[in-house]
Amino acid sequence: MKILIVNGPNLNLLGTREPEIYGNTSMEECLEDLKIKYPTAEIDFFQSNIEGEIIDRLQKIDYENLIINPGAYSHYSFAIADCLKNIKLPKVEVHISNIYQREEFRQKSVTAASCDAVLSGFGLKGYSLAINYLLK
Repeated sequence: MKILIVNGPNLNLLGTREPEIYGNTSMEECLEDLKIKYPTAEIDFFQSNIEGEIIDRLQKIDYENLIINPGAYSHYSFAIADCLKNIKLPKVEVHISNIYQREEFRQKSVTAASCDAVLSGFGLKGYSLAINYLLK
């Protein structure tokens, strides 16, 4: 099974960005752990701070399942939401923090309706939970 994980803006700073919210683990460390935990899955990763680059990557359908953390784009990117609607593969939206405990503008995700499931507030474990969901 080939799984693509896509992270949006500022998630390249995981491990150093607001550790009280996002923890001290980098995405590279998280990916290493996921590849060890799920050796039968081929896990690819893409991160960009640029909306158009995320859309371009999503439109290259060279994966079987998608995990997306659109970051701040979750709250206002109708372009990414439209792109996700067009992808007819299993997809899970992940948020490291519990968006419902954050500022009001973060409590709405316009991209979530285009996904099969949403995980919010499980920290980096959300990526592992998403893979478990996709493998079943």
